[in-house]
Amino acid sequence: MWPFSKKKPLELPDFWWEYEAHFNEKLPEGVHENTFVVLDTETTGFSLTKDRMLCIGALKLLDNNIVVKESFEVYIQQEHYDSESAEIHGILKHSKKNTISELDALKQFLVYAKNYVLVGHHVMFDVNMINAALKRNGLPKLKNKTLDTESLYIRTLLISSVVQKKERYSLDDLAKKFSISRKDRHTALGDAFITAIAFLRTIEKLKPQKMKDLLR
Repeated sequence: MWPFSKKKPLELPDFWWEYEAHFNEKLPEGVHENTFVVLDTETTGFSLTKDRMLCIGALKLLDNNIVVKESFEVYIQQEHYDSESAEIHGILKHSKKNTISELDALKQFLVYAKNYVLVGHHVMFDVNMINAALKRNGLPKLKNKTLDTESLYIRTLLISSVVQKKERYSLDDLAKKFSISRKDRHTALGDAFITAIAFLRTIEKLKPQKMKDLLR
């Protein structure tokens, strides 16, 4: 008899299994058949262990359009507070915005994101902040594929031989390049909106037909 007992399945909450079940379906092959979730997080800082998310903002893109009715924005209750970062994102300690627990914010985001491709500017920072929050709550990492608007924008520059290239491009650089208003810059939903427009402009230049062309 084999000396080791069969590994027990992880005891995870129903909402996680419902999220994971979406990944039994393959993504559509055509770019325009896919839904993209463009996200941004406002945080107390850049440390994955010490800092916390204050807000998650996201928009859905489908067939080159922003689905305005399905925007996502949650503010998260927290004890940690950094007055320096508050000056940037404008979320104050005694803000009157309605807040929910970190776990409830994660539940709502998983329901919203399903198995859609996540898009962000420096997207892995946002994904890693969400993964750190998932870990704190005893949950696995996000399973979604990701696309980064900085990397995609750099790919558009490879097409041109006349543009002088930089090593890094901020969201402000892309907003300036594509003449996107920065009125709501440094709010999660505002930055997600700028990122969504920049993503659409970049796709116009790259002209991918299949998702594999974007996700390479």
